[in-house]
Amino acid sequence: MHGHGTSAGMPAWLRCLRESPIGLAEALYLASVAVPRGALRRGFAGRDGRPVVACDPSQRDPSFLAPLMDLFHALAESYFRWEVRGIEQVPASGAALMVGSHNGGVVNTDSWLTLLAVWRRFGPDRVVRPLAHDFAFFDPVLGRIANRMGVLRAGHEAAAQAFRRGEMVLVYPGSDLDTWRPFRQRNRIELGGRKGFLKLALRERVPIVPVVSAGTSEQMVVLLRGDGIARALGLKRLLRAEACPIVLALPWGITTGYLPYLPLPAQTTLRFGCPIWFADVDPRQAEDPHTLDRCYAEVHDQMQALLDSVTEGRRWLRGQAR
Repeated sequence: MHGHGTSAGMPAWLRCLRESPIGLAEALYLASVAVPRGALRRGFAGRDGRPVVACDPSQRDPSFLAPLMDLFHALAESYFRWEVRGIEQVPASGAALMVGSHNGGVVNTDSWLTLLAVWRRFGPDRVVRPLAHDFAFFDPVLGRIANRMGVLRAGHEAAAQAFRRGEMVLVYPGSDLDTWRPFRQRNRIELGGRKGFLKLALRERVPIVPVVSAGTSEQMVVLLRGDGIARALGLKRLLRAEACPIVLALPWGITTGYLPYLPLPAQTTLRFGCPIWFADVDPRQAEDPHTLDRCYAEVHDQMQALLDSVTEGRRWLRGQAR
């Protein structure tokens, strides 16, 4: 009896962790060393530095992703008590640009919950390609796993090729300015004035699918975004980063936001919005400032309305009052 069924009574997330294709040593490395090491390597490599691992979209591996998605789902259910709203708005086929509000710093909970929601709705053949910062491919372990998960090194050409394959691309335009906005501004959309995602969508004539999350900004407390610190340290030149945040996070206490951390168990809600089409815009207008300003305002306002809908009456860590 004792030699069989050892997983009986085991929490689902722990059982899935044991069955994960990422071993314990790799998981510990990813949770502690990979991000800082990749970021440092990226900085020392300079603007024209070549990544340690080449981004290869063909390496996306559904058999690798499936047990990871089981683990993500177990954590989403038991730890984050997640809720997904509006997933029916996501197109079942064809190219689309998913535009998200970014939270959580280097622990990209919002990214993998978005991947999970689409996976559970459509299955493994509905490909979502997250765009990642360069540093993901400057660490050998992180880069290899990113390839198997279908991650792309951020860039318009890589995204355009994904669209031509009929895939969806996930981007967080606000990036570091968004994910490290101070805690008091957690319910505010911050796209950072960046309009590259709009140029991409307009040129490629793909819809924008907005997605926001509540709770992911409560997994740590951002005390200071550190724009001035980043400028003083030259982080934009070294790491393409405009923030150097100071955060309160487990288990470190007050520390830099560039360290991985243990997220607080905040109830998390994802909200997908209706696809936004700019059918009246000619691709040749993708560089027109007035057109970009108008489209930017529309996307921003729709995302803010979505975020308001999942944060109104929200109680810290516990979610919206019922």
